[in-house]
Formats: sequence, C-alpha cells, structure tokens
Amino acid sequence: MANPEIYVACLASYNNGKLHGCWIDATLDESDISSEISEMLEESSEPYASDWAVHDYSGFYEAGSVLGEHPNLEKVSIAAKLIQEHDELASEVISHFCGDINEARKALEEKYLGEYDSLGDYAAEQCESLIGNIPDHIVRYIDYDGMGRDYELGGDVFTIKLDGKVHIFTNH
Repeated sequence: MANPEIYVACLASYNNGKLHGCWIDATLDESDISSEISEMLEESSEPYASDWAVHDYSGFYEAGSVLGEHPNLEKVSIAAKLIQEHDELASEVISHFCGDINEARKALEEKYLGEYDSLGDYAAEQCESLIGNIPDHIVRYIDYDGMGRDYELGGDVFTIKLDGKVHIFTNH
C-alpha cells in the first residue's frame, strides 16, 4: 500500500534560489499538515516566509497531477487516506473525477461494483443473477462483451482499467 506524502516548499526561499521545504505525511489531518507547513516556514532563512507550494507528491500515483501545486489541504488529506485504503485504484478514480475528492470518495465507497477480467464478464454475471443458470446451448449466442460495452456507452457504468483488470462503478 502507498504511503502518500507531499513535499512542501517555501516560496520565499525558492524565489531566492534556495531549496527549503519538507516531506509531510499527507494522511495527517488538515490542521496537522498546516502546522507542519507553518513549522517549515518558520525555519526558513528568508524573512517574511509565508507562501508555500506543493512541489512533489509521493505515493499518490497520478492523483498528484490533478491536486496541483496549491491544493486544498483537506482534499489532500482525504485523497491520501483514500489512496492508503484503496491503493492505486483510488488514484485512478480521483483522476477520473478530475480531482473532485467528494465524487471520488462516493464512487469508491458507494458505487463500486467489483473487479472483473472484462465488461463481458460483468454482463454475464448480471444476466445469470437476473435469469438464473442459462443453458450452454443458449449462452454461446449471447454477446456478453456487446452487453458490457452497451452498459458503459449507455452511461450505466464507468470503468477503470488497472493491472489487466476492469474495475466497474455504477453511475446511478
């Protein structure tokens, strides 16, 4: 599992050609992250050091790129906790929702339908759960891959492809 961290830099130092900053555990609460940033700024050799920026994300996979340089610290904390709990899948969902942490959390907690080898496997499972055991001589005529594609194209589900698997989420 990922241990999400952020590298926060003092911009007064940065603008004067000096590197001053620190790595902070992003799973801390917003107030604790803010306190660590304040401590880092107080230790700066530059007078009036008050501005900061996140210059690097570690353990966020691709989600760091949508959180940006001047993120809301509460969102960073929530994103880090989601990634710590759901690993790279959370990062992909956060990216899918363009950094909207509330939508990503809702999708992970309430809309996740499972991991499958393909959308067709998901469609087959849905059919069998609704209809029951379908005889083999009929199954070969059912286009489960087409059904799965229709679920996605019709907006019923969205998918995240990760490590050769398809993670399926409902849009309802």
